Amino acid sequence: MNKNKKILYGILYIILVILVIYLVVYITNYYLDMYYAKKQTNLLNEISIDTNEIYLSDNEIEENNIEEIEPIQTERMLKLIELQKENEDIVAWIEIEGTNINYPVLQAEDNDYYMNRNYLKKYSSSGSIFLDKDFKWEPMSSNLLIYGHNMKNGTMFQNLLNYRNVEYYNEHPNIRFTTANEDAYYEIIAVFQSRVYYKNEKNVFRYYYFVNAENEEEYNEYVENAKKASLYDTGKSASFGDQLLTLSTCAYHTEDGRFVVVARKM
Repeated sequence: MNKNKKILYGILYIILVILVIYLVVYITNYYLDMYYAKKQTNLLNEISIDTNEIYLSDNEIEENNIEEIEPIQTERMLKLIELQKENEDIVAWIEIEGTNINYPVLQAEDNDYYMNRNYLKKYSSSGSIFLDKDFKWEPMSSNLLIYGHNMKNGTMFQNLLNYRNVEYYNEHPNIRFTTANEDAYYEIIAVFQSRVYYKNEKNVFRYYYFVNAENEEEYNEYVENAKKASLYDTGKSASFGDQLLTLSTCAYHTEDGRFVVVARKM
């Protein structure tokens, strides 16, 4: 009996040690994810640039109520260019003022790479905000399809789910999207709940397949489906030729649920 007890205690001890190690690793990773997620939001502020090179400052943009920036270099564009020296996969910066969404946007050769890597290419369960691999910059594809995790701690694209309420939309109707070549604003035209559909399902709106329109009909079909699926009418729409921006994150209203925000360049 004493021998059996020793074996049992030994097993319990090993299980306890494993649990402690797991908890330590889990807690460490959790706080590291929080650290890097929050650090990303301040990256542009931490970058120093020669102010003599600035053609238009962020303050001038706000003071003059400029919603669409002409192709001149703004302070944010110059800082993004500096940031790209750290990681060339950083293709843009996205911000929704008054929310936690304020991150670099990355693009890799596949859509799995930044699912669990941060902007430094280090492992992170939060991953990064990333652009669909099929998006082409020259010539520019029709739709900037961008993904981000829905993190319980409020980081990444978790705040997108607040757009379920029209009041939230009214307070945050625009998205700022900055690349090395332009600093532009997009106005939201639709927000909707969706899911990843099975291959055998017919006549469903697979928004996640739309990156570039082959023709005007295909473009209009996407916009019409997005407007039809929208939880409320934003009073905004898009016409063939308008650059689109689609933000997608996981949602839990159904199995493999998604929450989507669609906007057009102003």
